[in-house]
Amino acid sequence: MKNFNIKLFTGLLLASLSLTSCLNELDQSDPATASLPTADELYSTPEGYTQALAKLYAGFATTGQTGPAGSPDISGIDEGFSQYIRGLWYMQELTTDEAVIGWNDQTIKDFHYQTWSAGDNFISATWSRLDYEIKNCNEFLRQSTDEKLAARGLDAAAKEKIALYRAEARFLRALSYWHFIDLFGGRVGLVTENDPTDYFLPEQATTREVFDFVEKELKEIEPLLKEPRTNDYPRADRAAAWMLEAKLYMNAQVYIGTDRFNDAFTPLNNIIGAGYSLHTDYDELFLADNDRNGAQNEVIFAIAFDGLKTQTYGGTTFLVHAPIGGSMNPTDFGVAGGWGGVRTTANFVDKFEAGAPDDRANFYTNGQKREIADISTFSDGYAIAKWKNVTAAGVQGSDATGTFADTDFPMFRLADAYLMYAECAARTGANTAQGLNYLNLVRERAYGSNAFNVSSLNLNFILDERGRELHWEGHRRTDLIRFGKFTGGSYVWEWKGNTKNGSPTPSFRKLFPIPLTALAANPLLQQNTGY
Repeated sequence: MKNFNIKLFTGLLLASLSLTSCLNELDQSDPATASLPTADELYSTPEGYTQALAKLYAGFATTGQTGPAGSPDISGIDEGFSQYIRGLWYMQELTTDEAVIGWNDQTIKDFHYQTWSAGDNFISATWSRLDYEIKNCNEFLRQSTDEKLAARGLDAAAKEKIALYRAEARFLRALSYWHFIDLFGGRVGLVTENDPTDYFLPEQATTREVFDFVEKELKEIEPLLKEPRTNDYPRADRAAAWMLEAKLYMNAQVYIGTDRFNDAFTPLNNIIGAGYSLHTDYDELFLADNDRNGAQNEVIFAIAFDGLKTQTYGGTTFLVHAPIGGSMNPTDFGVAGGWGGVRTTANFVDKFEAGAPDDRANFYTNGQKREIADISTFSDGYAIAKWKNVTAAGVQGSDATGTFADTDFPMFRLADAYLMYAECAARTGANTAQGLNYLNLVRERAYGSNAFNVSSLNLNFILDERGRELHWEGHRRTDLIRFGKFTGGSYVWEWKGNTKNGSPTPSFRKLFPIPLTALAANPLLQQNTGY
């Protein structure tokens, strides 16, 4: 993360972001609050708006105001657990065949067992993180209206720049609302910048209402965002909006009961025609210099991390450290030590074709058992050596202590778009030749030649290919749900249902529960079915 400096902001900036909604709660005679800047002071210059936008992007990477720990955004849980990407990863990966974790932290094993409850602190932390990001985006949009800019005397050049910032803020808000849809069914209070800033209880929205809102937002901001690959890395551009739109359509059957696979072709075609390219080396996509080693040409939208400027125990710091244990050498991963937690199941290992030299099969097997007799034992289950804090040249990341990673998190990338296109082709029967071509392009990189190309599209094969290509990138739960294999007994894996060989789980587990803390805070919310 180099081009767009996502700064760690002081407590004053955070306080000012929500100042208008809590001003009447402050005792203005209190010396501790008397020096806080007003919103007009904070947003009095173009630089103030740039800093505030950076805070919105940093909301996906950082956890508080003083680095890795000490002044958290989300209280009531370990600060590292509350980080956006880490929480999302727990819910998207630990619940599937791709990942287990051996720690005994609170209820963390319930994710893989699919036995979580509405009182789960990890689920509550992720709900709060999504809500926090949306609130900050809303406040930025309130402070950047034409009326506000005119009142503050900002010139035409500043207004043009801030108009772009507004479009990016709307994208980030749409992204968090999409995560609310995917994880919780979108049954939240749909709050925007047009709602009151005084305390109020929002009505619970339906999944359809949040879906329609996200779709409308993406269509409205598309012409306002920069052309693909022209914005400062890693800021959002039109391709990021297209990718989110395609994700919305790909999962519409699950979300709202409407098949919209055919609608996904348009945004996917836009992305594929925008000049992105598959990086030649799969492993380099997940290294400390993936913002500049060529991998950036494949990445459509990334969450930036920097071992010195965005220190957190979540994000890619977690993804690098947590899978290191046993006989693995932390130095090979650019860190000072491993956390001995995350491995994969034998069922997922079997997704890789026997005898095929797949570059993506980064399994660490030395001293590791293939099957998992005891989830708490790190040597039970193969480790995965995918995420690293070293550059393509083998140089450790910027943090000399070997603690915090420089590796950026590619939330959306071209290979995913190719596989999404292939799936849409298989499901609709349209554009099948092109879909097959895109599928084989992904495979050719993995195998180094066209020797393992396939001759037809098959949905189950595409699901497996998505696992091989995108494992541990936060997609698996959504994919398994879309293919009807997340709950129930059509596909079981080790320790699903809290049994050694796996067992069926009830269908209501496709959604997570609304946390008890959220229900207590807003009695207008009703719990998701089954909880």
